[in-house]
Amino acid sequence: MRLPVRIVILGAGFGGLELSSRLSAELAGEVEVTLIDQGDAFIFGFSKLAVMFGRRTLEDVRLPYRRIAKPGVEFRQETVVSIDPERKRVVTNAGTYDADILVVALGADLAPEATPGLVGAGHEFYTPEGAARVREILPHFEGGNVVIAVLGGFFKCPPAPYETAFMLHDYLTRRGVREGSSIHLVTPMPKPIPVSDETSNAIVALLDERDITHSHSSWITSLDSTKVAHIKDGRELPFDLFLAVPVHRAPPVVVESGLTEDGWIPVDAKTLSTRFTDVYAVGDVTSAPVPRAGVIAEGEASTVADVLINQIKGGPTPAPFAGEVICYIEMGDSTIGKVNVNFLSGPAPTALFTPPSPEAAEEKALFASTRRQRWFG
Repeated sequence: MRLPVRIVILGAGFGGLELSSRLSAELAGEVEVTLIDQGDAFIFGFSKLAVMFGRRTLEDVRLPYRRIAKPGVEFRQETVVSIDPERKRVVTNAGTYDADILVVALGADLAPEATPGLVGAGHEFYTPEGAARVREILPHFEGGNVVIAVLGGFFKCPPAPYETAFMLHDYLTRRGVREGSSIHLVTPMPKPIPVSDETSNAIVALLDERDITHSHSSWITSLDSTKVAHIKDGRELPFDLFLAVPVHRAPPVVVESGLTEDGWIPVDAKTLSTRFTDVYAVGDVTSAPVPRAGVIAEGEASTVADVLINQIKGGPTPAPFAGEVICYIEMGDSTIGKVNVNFLSGPAPTALFTPPSPEAAEEKALFASTRRQRWFG
């Protein structure tokens, strides 16, 4: 392969930022990295809840991509129009890019329209803009029935709906309207954290302690204009405020490229390679056997970095992706717990739960600050 190697990364989320930073640090002068994203700034996923509940403003949590100053990395704010994985050619609204190595990290799109009635009767809070809109609504909510609902089987950050319920309980309590309100969490998931009974039991205990109703293994099929949510099993839930985690889908440009099967990009779980030579995929857009989460995308990107460094420079065979991550969970009253999970290294996933502690809160803050420094300088 000729030098410098042209590497095109589509998407500047956890995966794209981690991969471009690693390649810049360890293959300076040997690669030309083009990082493409249609947005102008990165926002940590957990920051959306801080925005929604008035802890931070949307402007506070934005990290503009113009701050990226990495040797060998050029950021382009452009919209991907087409992807040809056979030729490793990408067309955007501003130009055409031919790559030696192509990495797709475009994440998952949200599809509120996939649930009939949601757009008119409910509110999604899973985009920064959606969270900001809910922030404007909450101060005027004077009590009533709140439904927090996961509307699809695959979604980013499995703990987030529970974090939302805990934070909403605290918010309504501070405003003095909790006693006049009900909170009902509905999800198709069988339990909060399927790989960890200990973590799931701790979360369920906190829900029960706060009188937050929960319906697991339940699918909401539609909302109607009378503010009633319809569940697949025939139940109906009246609501005054409906907060939704919408159905997730791969971006249309990815589906149209021929990269997907059953809606997502299949990858080798060890290397994140696709069926196309020198084409990789990381993060929410893949069907890798791990949850969709920023820390997962970061770990996958680090594995791809190891693979590419080995491919370009040689050296020891890189270790396969282990699916080993730490997830921090807001558990109410500004406390944070954490769970250490390993999905792929052993015969079955393992998880170690640490109850809420000040140390976990400090670790979460350090997690964010180190990524800001590493990715943006």
